[in-house]
Amino acid sequence: MARELLKGNEAIAEAAIRAGLQAYFGYPITPQTELLEWMSKRMPELGRAFVQAESELAAINMVYGAACTGARVMTSSSSPGISLMMEGISYIIGTEVPAVLVDVMRGGPGLGNIAPAQSDYNQIVHGGGHGDYHLIVLAPASVQEAVDLTVLAFDLAEKYRTIAVVLLDGSLGQMMEPAELPPMRPVKTVYPEWAATGMMGKREKNILTSIYLNPPDEEQTNLRLLRRWQEVEANEIRFKEYFMDDARYVVVGFGSAGRVALSAVRAARAEGIPVGLLRPITLSPFPYTHIRKLAERVEGFLVVEMNSGQMLEDVRLAVSGQKPVEFYGRLGGVMPFPDEILAEIQRIASGGLTLEGHPRERWLQRMNGKN
Repeated sequence: MARELLKGNEAIAEAAIRAGLQAYFGYPITPQTELLEWMSKRMPELGRAFVQAESELAAINMVYGAACTGARVMTSSSSPGISLMMEGISYIIGTEVPAVLVDVMRGGPGLGNIAPAQSDYNQIVHGGGHGDYHLIVLAPASVQEAVDLTVLAFDLAEKYRTIAVVLLDGSLGQMMEPAELPPMRPVKTVYPEWAATGMMGKREKNILTSIYLNPPDEEQTNLRLLRRWQEVEANEIRFKEYFMDDARYVVVGFGSAGRVALSAVRAARAEGIPVGLLRPITLSPFPYTHIRKLAERVEGFLVVEMNSGQMLEDVRLAVSGQKPVEFYGRLGGVMPFPDEILAEIQRIASGGLTLEGHPRERWLQRMNGKN
Protein backbone atom coordinates (compact mmCIF):
# COMPACT_ATOMS: atom_id res chain seq x y z
CA MET A 1 0.00 0.00 0.00
CA ALA A 2 1.06 3.62 -0.57
CA ARG A 3 2.61 5.69 2.18
CA GLU A 4 0.45 8.44 3.66
CA LEU A 5 1.16 11.44 5.86
CA LEU A 6 -0.21 10.25 9.21
CA LYS A 7 -0.39 11.61 12.73
CA GLY A 8 0.98 9.15 15.28
CA ASN A 9 -2.15 8.76 17.41
CA GLU A 10 -4.40 8.40 14.39
CA ALA A 11 -2.03 5.96 12.70
CA ILE A 12 -2.03 3.73 15.78
CA ALA A 13 -5.82 3.79 15.90
CA GLU A 14 -6.19 2.86 12.25
CA ALA A 15 -3.52 0.18 12.53
CA ALA A 16 -5.43 -1.39 15.43
CA ILE A 17 -8.64 -1.33 13.42
CA ARG A 18 -6.92 -2.98 10.46
CA ALA A 19 -5.45 -5.58 12.81
CA GLY A 20 -8.99 -6.74 13.57
CA LEU A 21 -9.87 -4.68 16.64
CA GLN A 22 -13.42 -5.50 17.70
CA ALA A 23 -13.95 -3.27 20.74
CA TYR A 24 -12.31 -0.11 22.04
CA PHE A 25 -12.94 1.43 25.46
CA GLY A 26 -11.28 4.66 26.50
CA TYR A 27 -11.39 8.08 28.10
CA PRO A 28 -9.95 11.30 26.64
CA ILE A 29 -6.64 12.57 27.97
CA THR A 30 -3.98 14.63 26.20
CA PRO A 31 -1.67 13.84 24.38
CA GLN A 32 -3.50 10.68 23.20
CA THR A 33 -7.03 12.02 22.67
CA GLU A 34 -6.83 11.93 18.86
CA LEU A 35 -6.53 8.15 19.11
CA LEU A 36 -9.86 7.96 20.92
CA GLU A 37 -11.45 10.48 18.54
CA TRP A 38 -10.38 8.42 15.52
CA MET A 39 -11.87 5.30 17.10
CA SER A 40 -15.14 7.13 17.84
CA LYS A 41 -15.66 7.69 14.12
CA ARG A 42 -14.20 4.57 12.54
CA MET A 43 -15.41 1.83 14.86
CA PRO A 44 -19.15 2.60 14.51
CA GLU A 45 -18.68 2.98 10.74
CA LEU A 46 -17.44 -0.61 10.67
CA GLY A 47 -20.13 -1.94 13.01
CA ARG A 48 -17.66 -2.45 15.85
CA ALA A 49 -17.87 -1.43 19.49
CA PHE A 50 -16.67 1.97 20.70
CA VAL A 51 -17.36 3.18 24.24
CA GLN A 52 -16.15 6.40 25.81
CA ALA A 53 -16.19 5.32 29.41
CA GLU A 54 -16.82 7.61 32.37
CA SER A 55 -13.23 7.20 33.56
CA GLU A 56 -10.02 5.28 33.00
CA LEU A 57 -11.08 2.93 35.80
CA ALA A 58 -14.24 2.09 33.92
CA ALA A 59 -12.41 1.75 30.60
CA ILE A 60 -9.90 -0.85 31.80
CA ASN A 61 -12.63 -2.91 33.45
CA MET A 62 -14.67 -2.82 30.24
CA VAL A 63 -11.55 -4.09 28.46
CA TYR A 64 -11.32 -6.85 31.08
CA GLY A 65 -14.87 -8.01 30.49
CA ALA A 66 -14.62 -7.91 26.70
CA ALA A 67 -11.23 -9.67 26.74
CA CYS A 68 -12.84 -12.61 28.54
CA THR A 69 -14.93 -13.24 25.43
CA GLY A 70 -11.78 -13.75 23.33
CA ALA A 71 -12.43 -10.63 21.23
CA ARG A 72 -9.63 -8.31 20.10
CA VAL A 73 -9.89 -5.38 22.51
CA MET A 74 -7.81 -2.37 23.49
CA THR A 75 -7.68 0.89 25.38
CA SER A 76 -5.36 3.87 25.35
CA SER A 77 -4.47 6.61 27.77
CA SER A 78 -1.64 8.78 29.05
CA SER A 79 0.44 8.65 32.21
CA PRO A 80 -1.98 9.60 35.05
CA GLY A 81 -4.78 7.75 33.29
CA ILE A 82 -2.59 4.64 33.09
CA SER A 83 -1.99 4.95 36.84
CA LEU A 84 -5.74 4.63 37.39
CA MET A 85 -5.82 1.46 35.28
CA MET A 86 -3.24 -0.46 37.28
CA GLU A 87 -5.64 -2.54 39.35
CA GLY A 88 -7.53 -3.61 36.23
CA ILE A 89 -4.28 -4.42 34.45
CA SER A 90 -3.32 -6.77 37.28
CA TYR A 91 -6.76 -8.44 37.11
CA ILE A 92 -6.44 -8.99 33.35
CA ILE A 93 -2.99 -10.52 33.77
CA GLY A 94 -4.19 -12.73 36.61
CA THR A 95 -7.09 -13.96 34.50
CA GLU A 96 -4.77 -14.70 31.56
CA VAL A 97 -6.76 -12.94 28.86
CA PRO A 98 -5.25 -10.88 26.01
CA ALA A 99 -5.58 -7.13 25.52
CA VAL A 100 -3.64 -4.23 24.02
CA LEU A 101 -2.84 -1.02 25.87
CA VAL A 102 -1.39 2.16 24.31
CA ASP A 103 0.34 4.61 26.65
CA VAL A 104 1.22 8.00 25.14
CA MET A 105 3.41 9.38 27.92
CA ARG A 106 3.37 12.93 29.26
CA GLY A 107 5.38 14.87 31.84
CA GLY A 108 4.95 14.09 35.51
CA PRO A 109 4.71 13.23 38.37
CA GLY A 110 1.21 14.18 39.42
CA LEU A 111 -1.05 15.65 36.77
CA GLY A 112 2.11 16.97 35.16
CA ASN A 113 1.81 18.52 31.72
CA ILE A 114 1.01 17.44 28.18
CA ALA A 115 4.62 17.56 26.94
CA PRO A 116 6.45 14.39 25.84
CA ALA A 117 8.31 12.36 28.46
CA GLN A 118 9.39 8.79 29.15
CA SER A 119 8.62 8.76 32.87
CA ASP A 120 6.19 5.81 32.70
CA TYR A 121 9.02 3.33 32.13
CA ASN A 122 9.00 1.91 35.65
CA GLN A 123 5.20 1.96 35.86
CA ILE A 124 4.81 -0.07 32.68
CA VAL A 125 8.01 -2.12 32.38
CA HIS A 126 8.28 -3.12 36.02
CA GLY A 127 4.56 -3.21 36.73
CA GLY A 128 2.58 -0.77 38.84
CA GLY A 129 -0.16 -3.23 39.80
CA HIS A 130 0.02 -5.78 42.57
CA GLY A 131 1.34 -9.29 42.14
CA ASP A 132 4.09 -11.05 40.19
CA TYR A 133 3.58 -10.30 36.52
CA HIS A 134 5.21 -8.88 33.41
CA LEU A 135 3.77 -6.94 30.49
CA ILE A 136 5.06 -7.17 26.95
CA VAL A 137 6.19 -3.60 26.22
CA LEU A 138 6.95 -2.33 22.70
CA ALA A 139 8.61 1.06 22.18
CA PRO A 140 8.38 2.65 18.71
CA ALA A 141 10.63 5.48 17.55
CA SER A 142 8.64 6.58 14.48
CA VAL A 143 5.07 6.64 13.22
CA GLN A 144 5.80 3.67 10.95
CA GLU A 145 7.13 1.65 13.87
CA ALA A 146 4.09 2.64 15.92
CA VAL A 147 1.88 1.22 13.17
CA ASP A 148 3.87 -2.00 12.87
CA LEU A 149 4.19 -2.57 16.61
CA THR A 150 0.48 -1.98 17.18
CA VAL A 151 -0.33 -4.85 14.83
CA LEU A 152 2.34 -6.98 16.48
CA ALA A 153 0.93 -6.16 19.93
CA PHE A 154 -2.36 -7.89 19.15
CA ASP A 155 -0.62 -10.99 17.89
CA LEU A 156 1.67 -11.19 20.92
CA ALA A 157 -1.16 -10.54 23.38
CA GLU A 158 -3.15 -13.43 21.94
CA LYS A 159 -0.17 -15.76 21.59
CA TYR A 160 0.77 -15.41 25.26
CA ARG A 161 -2.65 -14.52 26.76
CA THR A 162 -1.35 -11.32 28.30
CA ILE A 163 -1.35 -7.54 27.89
CA ALA A 164 0.89 -6.07 25.22
CA VAL A 165 1.66 -2.36 25.62
CA VAL A 166 2.68 0.11 22.93
CA LEU A 167 4.67 2.71 24.89
CA LEU A 168 5.47 6.03 23.24
CA ASP A 169 5.86 9.64 24.29
CA GLY A 170 3.66 12.56 23.37
CA SER A 171 5.89 13.75 20.54
CA LEU A 172 5.37 10.49 18.64
CA GLY A 173 1.64 10.63 19.26
CA GLN A 174 1.42 14.16 17.91
CA MET A 175 3.95 14.18 15.05
CA MET A 176 3.06 13.56 11.41
CA GLU A 177 5.23 11.35 9.21
CA PRO A 178 4.87 9.29 6.03
CA ALA A 179 3.86 5.74 6.94
CA GLU A 180 2.27 2.74 5.32
CA LEU A 181 -0.81 1.23 6.91
CA PRO A 182 -1.35 -2.54 6.89
CA PRO A 183 -4.12 -4.19 4.86
CA MET A 184 -7.47 -4.66 6.56
CA ARG A 185 -7.70 -8.03 8.30
CA PRO A 186 -11.10 -9.68 8.68
CA VAL A 187 -12.58 -9.59 12.16
CA LYS A 188 -12.25 -12.96 13.85
CA THR A 189 -15.20 -15.33 13.82
CA VAL A 190 -13.54 -18.26 15.60
CA TYR A 191 -12.77 -17.83 19.29
CA PRO A 192 -10.34 -19.67 21.57
CA GLU A 193 -11.54 -22.61 23.62
CA TRP A 194 -10.95 -20.78 26.91
CA ALA A 195 -13.21 -17.83 26.02
CA ALA A 196 -16.52 -17.08 27.75
CA THR A 197 -18.72 -16.95 24.65
CA GLY A 198 -22.16 -17.72 26.04
CA MET A 199 -22.36 -21.37 24.92
CA MET A 200 -24.75 -22.44 27.67
CA GLY A 201 -25.58 -26.15 27.44
CA LYS A 202 -23.24 -26.72 24.49
CA ARG A 203 -20.01 -27.23 26.45
CA GLU A 204 -18.59 -27.17 29.95
CA LYS A 205 -18.45 -23.76 31.62
CA ASN A 206 -15.37 -21.64 31.03
CA ILE A 207 -14.57 -19.98 34.34
CA LEU A 208 -12.19 -17.03 34.03
CA THR A 209 -10.97 -15.55 37.27
CA SER A 210 -8.00 -13.98 39.00
CA ILE A 211 -9.19 -15.00 42.47
CA TYR A 212 -7.49 -18.04 43.96
CA LEU A 213 -8.26 -18.10 47.67
CA ASN A 214 -6.26 -21.27 48.24
CA PRO A 215 -2.55 -20.23 48.38
CA PRO A 216 -1.27 -23.37 46.57
CA ASP A 217 -3.68 -22.58 43.70
CA GLU A 218 -2.42 -19.00 43.58
CA GLU A 219 1.13 -20.26 43.56
CA GLN A 220 0.41 -22.54 40.61
CA THR A 221 -1.12 -19.61 38.72
CA ASN A 222 1.99 -17.51 39.35
CA LEU A 223 4.24 -20.36 38.25
CA ARG A 224 2.21 -20.75 35.07
CA LEU A 225 2.58 -17.04 34.35
CA LEU A 226 6.30 -17.26 35.01
CA ARG A 227 6.78 -20.20 32.66
CA ARG A 228 4.89 -18.33 29.97
CA TRP A 229 7.09 -15.30 30.53
CA GLN A 230 10.16 -17.48 30.03
CA GLU A 231 8.74 -18.30 26.58
CA VAL A 232 8.34 -14.59 25.87
CA GLU A 233 11.95 -13.92 26.91
CA ALA A 234 13.19 -16.76 24.72
CA ASN A 235 11.31 -15.68 21.59
CA GLU A 236 10.29 -12.02 21.58
CA ILE A 237 13.28 -9.78 22.41
CA ARG A 238 13.66 -7.09 19.75
CA PHE A 239 16.13 -4.23 19.29
CA LYS A 240 17.88 -2.25 16.55
CA GLU A 241 21.59 -1.48 16.30
CA TYR A 242 23.38 1.28 14.40
CA PHE A 243 27.16 1.56 13.71
CA MET A 244 27.92 -1.26 16.12
CA ASP A 245 30.50 -3.26 14.12
CA ASP A 246 33.51 -1.30 15.39
CA ALA A 247 31.91 0.63 18.24
CA ARG A 248 33.98 1.24 21.38
CA TYR A 249 31.19 3.22 23.04
CA VAL A 250 27.47 2.41 23.02
CA VAL A 251 24.57 4.83 23.42
CA VAL A 252 21.37 3.15 24.65
CA GLY A 253 18.04 4.91 24.17
CA PHE A 254 14.46 3.97 23.39
CA GLY A 255 11.66 5.73 21.55
CA SER A 256 12.15 9.41 20.81
CA ALA A 257 15.29 9.59 22.97
CA GLY A 258 16.82 6.81 20.89
CA ARG A 259 15.83 8.58 17.70
CA VAL A 260 17.44 11.85 18.80
CA ALA A 261 20.49 9.91 19.99
CA LEU A 262 20.92 8.43 16.52
CA SER A 263 21.44 11.92 15.10
CA ALA A 264 24.09 12.54 17.77
CA VAL A 265 25.78 9.21 17.02
CA ARG A 266 25.96 10.08 13.31
CA ALA A 267 27.51 13.46 14.17
CA ALA A 268 30.04 11.77 16.47
CA ARG A 269 30.90 9.28 13.74
CA ALA A 270 31.60 12.20 11.41
CA GLU A 271 34.16 13.36 13.99
CA GLY A 272 35.78 9.92 14.03
CA ILE A 273 34.39 8.80 17.39
CA PRO A 274 33.72 5.02 17.29
CA VAL A 275 30.27 5.07 18.86
CA GLY A 276 27.17 3.01 18.11
CA LEU A 277 23.52 3.02 19.17
CA LEU A 278 21.44 0.24 20.69
CA ARG A 279 17.72 1.02 20.61
CA PRO A 280 15.61 -1.50 22.54
CA ILE A 281 12.23 -2.10 20.91
CA THR A 282 11.04 -4.56 23.52
CA LEU A 283 11.53 -2.84 26.86
CA SER A 284 9.97 -5.93 28.37
CA PRO A 285 11.44 -8.43 27.78
CA PHE A 286 14.61 -6.34 27.97
CA PRO A 287 17.75 -7.30 25.98
CA TYR A 288 19.85 -8.04 29.06
CA THR A 289 21.87 -10.83 27.45
CA HIS A 290 22.78 -8.77 24.39
CA ILE A 291 23.93 -5.81 26.48
CA ARG A 292 25.95 -8.16 28.68
CA LYS A 293 27.72 -9.48 25.59
CA LEU A 294 28.39 -5.95 24.34
CA ALA A 295 29.98 -5.13 27.68
CA GLU A 296 32.63 -7.74 26.99
CA ARG A 297 34.01 -5.80 24.00
CA VAL A 298 33.20 -2.08 24.39
CA GLU A 299 34.69 0.53 26.72
CA GLY A 300 31.50 1.99 28.13
CA PHE A 301 27.84 2.94 27.76
CA LEU A 302 25.80 6.15 27.68
CA VAL A 303 22.10 5.79 28.52
CA VAL A 304 19.86 8.59 27.18
CA GLU A 305 16.29 8.97 28.43
CA MET A 306 13.54 11.55 28.84
CA ASN A 307 13.34 10.80 32.56
CA SER A 308 15.71 10.65 35.53
CA GLY A 309 17.22 7.30 34.64
CA GLN A 310 14.64 4.49 34.75
CA MET A 311 15.90 2.26 31.93
CA LEU A 312 19.35 3.18 33.24
CA GLU A 313 18.91 0.67 36.05
CA ASP A 314 18.15 -2.15 33.61
CA VAL A 315 21.24 -1.30 31.58
CA ARG A 316 23.37 -1.25 34.73
CA LEU A 317 21.93 -4.62 35.73
CA ALA A 318 22.83 -6.04 32.32
CA VAL A 319 26.35 -4.59 32.34
CA SER A 320 26.87 -5.94 35.90
CA GLY A 321 29.76 -3.60 36.64
CA GLN A 322 31.90 -4.89 33.77
CA LYS A 323 32.20 -1.45 32.16
CA PRO A 324 31.30 2.13 33.07
CA VAL A 325 27.78 3.36 32.42
CA GLU A 326 27.04 7.09 32.03
CA PHE A 327 23.64 8.80 31.90
CA TYR A 328 22.05 11.83 30.29
CA GLY A 329 18.40 12.70 30.81
CA ARG A 330 15.89 15.51 30.32
CA LEU A 331 12.84 15.76 32.56
CA GLY A 332 9.29 17.02 32.77
CA GLY A 333 8.52 17.00 29.06
CA VAL A 334 11.80 18.58 27.88
CA MET A 335 13.25 16.74 24.91
CA PRO A 336 17.03 16.45 24.45
CA PHE A 337 18.71 17.97 21.40
CA PRO A 338 21.27 16.04 19.35
CA ASP A 339 23.98 18.57 20.29
CA GLU A 340 23.44 17.83 24.00
CA ILE A 341 23.91 14.09 23.46
CA LEU A 342 26.87 14.70 21.14
CA ALA A 343 28.56 16.69 23.93
CA GLU A 344 28.09 13.71 26.26
CA ILE A 345 29.55 11.34 23.67
CA GLN A 346 32.54 13.67 23.24
CA ARG A 347 32.98 13.79 27.03
CA ILE A 348 33.09 10.01 27.49
CA ALA A 349 35.35 9.57 24.44
CA SER A 350 37.78 12.06 26.01
CA GLY A 351 38.17 10.04 29.19
CA GLY A 352 34.91 10.81 30.96
CA LEU A 353 34.13 7.19 31.85
CA THR A 354 34.36 6.00 35.44
CA LEU A 355 33.19 3.08 37.55
CA GLU A 356 33.05 5.23 40.68
CA GLY A 357 29.71 6.29 42.14
CA HIS A 358 26.28 6.20 40.50
CA PRO A 359 25.83 7.60 36.98
CA ARG A 360 22.68 9.47 38.05
CA GLU A 361 24.65 11.36 40.72
CA ARG A 362 27.32 12.37 38.22
CA TRP A 363 24.64 13.53 35.79
CA LEU A 364 22.92 15.56 38.51
CA GLN A 365 26.19 17.27 39.38
CA ARG A 366 26.64 18.26 35.74
CA MET A 367 23.03 19.46 35.51
CA ASN A 368 23.44 21.50 38.71
CA GLY A 369 26.46 23.15 37.13
CA LYS A 370 24.36 24.20 34.14
CA ASN A 371 21.24 25.42 36.02
